[in-house]
Amino acid sequence: MAGLPAGTTPGSPEPAFGTRTDGHRLFYSGQFNLIFGDPESGKTWVALAASAEALNARQRVLMIDLDHNGGASIITRLLSLGLAADTLGELDQFRYVEPEERLEAHGVVDEAQDCPPAVMVIDSLGELVPMFGSSSNSADDFSVVHSGIIRPLFRTGAAVLAIDQLSKGTESRTFGPGGTGARRRTVGGSSIRVRNKDQFAPASGGSAYLTVNKDRHGGLRQHCPPGDREPLAGTFHLRAFAGGALRAEIEPAADGDHAPPDFGIAVRNPERVVDDVRQLDQLDPPLSSKRDAQDRTGWGSDRANKALAAPGK
Repeated sequence: MAGLPAGTTPGSPEPAFGTRTDGHRLFYSGQFNLIFGDPESGKTWVALAASAEALNARQRVLMIDLDHNGGASIITRLLSLGLAADTLGELDQFRYVEPEERLEAHGVVDEAQDCPPAVMVIDSLGELVPMFGSSSNSADDFSVVHSGIIRPLFRTGAAVLAIDQLSKGTESRTFGPGGTGARRRTVGGSSIRVRNKDQFAPASGGSAYLTVNKDRHGGLRQHCPPGDREPLAGTFHLRAFAGGALRAEIEPAADGDHAPPDFGIAVRNPERVVDDVRQLDQLDPPLSSKRDAQDRTGWGSDRANKALAAPGK
């Protein structure tokens, strides 16, 4: 505290992993970071690319597989990203664990505190809370798991990258991952929404849009195009080559770039949505927000969301 007025304290934290091609990064060390999206949108690939980055720099990585991807699958993916087999075979470089119950999870925390990794991946957050007999929809239950498992992990100085699923509800998916809002509140680093652009496949790679759902310190957001509530941080590309080799790249967004609408929102009556979009386009002056749309049309929140998320809006 004495250093604050004297100007001798460090500046705001800067992201340390998930490097874009322009050198700026997505995820913070010593913080809880979140990667969320729909199934098969590329979330695990984004986390593995950051892990490969650390391993290539001879830094330690811990993979906590609660989603039962399997060690063979994780190793195969990392090998395809160019990691050397001997690197993945060294326990002081890469550690893969698949805890089945809470005592094993606490053992993982104890080991991480004794020998801190640079990057820890939790795949997935939705499987961690039920392991403790807790409800994913309870803020109190999540806070207990966060205090006992997640906080001790990022306090080792590691960049903790937790993978989570996107909410299924039309209204709730606008805000972020499923379960209690405490998940988003406890993010001390960045929360990245992953939306599929080109479907991922082993032989052809794939791509996904990465948007900034939360950035507590602003070190990432300041390098993204302004104007959007969730600015486009970049596009994650998994480029495929002969022989099964893959290269992961994050291409930064240029000024004026925006992520497309969320086409994952269910539309039960597409004809009405088309009419609603036409009605919104005819409003004068143009809309300024979703609330403005509701006030001027008398629609409910769900109907306004669907019309505003439709292609062309």
